[in-house]
Amino acid sequence: MAEAKIIDGKAFAAGLRARVAEGVAALKASHGVTPGLAVVLVGEDAASQVYVRSKERALVELGMNSFDHHKPADMAEADLLALIDQLNADPAVHGILVQLPLPKHIDSQKVLSRIAPEKDADGFHVVNAGLLAIGSPGAIVPCTPLGSLLLIRDVLGNDLKGKRALVLGRSNIVGKPMAQLLLQQDCTVTVAHSRTQDLPGECRRADILVAAVGRPEMVRGDWIKPGAVVIDVGINRVPGAEPGKTRLVGDVAFDEAVKVAGAITPVPGGVGPMTIACLMLNTLAAACRAAGAPVPAEALA
Repeated sequence: MAEAKIIDGKAFAAGLRARVAEGVAALKASHGVTPGLAVVLVGEDAASQVYVRSKERALVELGMNSFDHHKPADMAEADLLALIDQLNADPAVHGILVQLPLPKHIDSQKVLSRIAPEKDADGFHVVNAGLLAIGSPGAIVPCTPLGSLLLIRDVLGNDLKGKRALVLGRSNIVGKPMAQLLLQQDCTVTVAHSRTQDLPGECRRADILVAAVGRPEMVRGDWIKPGAVVIDVGINRVPGAEPGKTRLVGDVAFDEAVKVAGAITPVPGGVGPMTIACLMLNTLAAACRAAGAPVPAEALA
């Protein structure tokens, strides 16, 4: 059997960002509105700083407004909530993103719940989760699941009816919304996790396997149905070949899986670039809704 097609998330994300840039220019021309995203970073977490810089750079590249709020780690929870209230009231801000994790003295759920649902660029608010669960086109969809679905459709086409899909992981950020999106595509969906009995057997039945469990190379090659589409959401840092060096791996043992799957995302270069591209897409969609303009079809899943 031939090796799997490697799904180039980087190339697909570049195309999506180009389409978002066109949408931004069109919204400016038709309604005089420039989409704006406020990014709130509290503390000095190194990984968060890298993520935030890449998001802010992408906003500028696509012609959007970036409102940056970098705050010290000892910021009071009340002050952060007050900042979100201020951003909710600002008509130039169409999306708000609070970078996680927050310092331990701040209740993350309270902060995320304070964001106005229509400005919830990450799609984590309980209102957006509920809208997604009932299949409403008004839902803002979490970026990683939305990007994963776009990659799946790029491989299999828009008609996923009747496909067996397995989502490995049940987080509110990836697993649960991913399952909801696949249900809306008329897939038969199983959500599996650490307590699932015969997990390898469940995986082998799936035409579409989305791994989002956070365990390095947990999914082995013999867990995969021949020809299946494998979306590896995991980003895990493990020891490299040389002492003191590290490397990134996914939740799927890529070297084994690529010999069995029909198509597979690599790590890095698969789902990761899609997450930021979909954040840009969600921000554009929020600005379109606020202006009464048509929302890009890709943002509606």
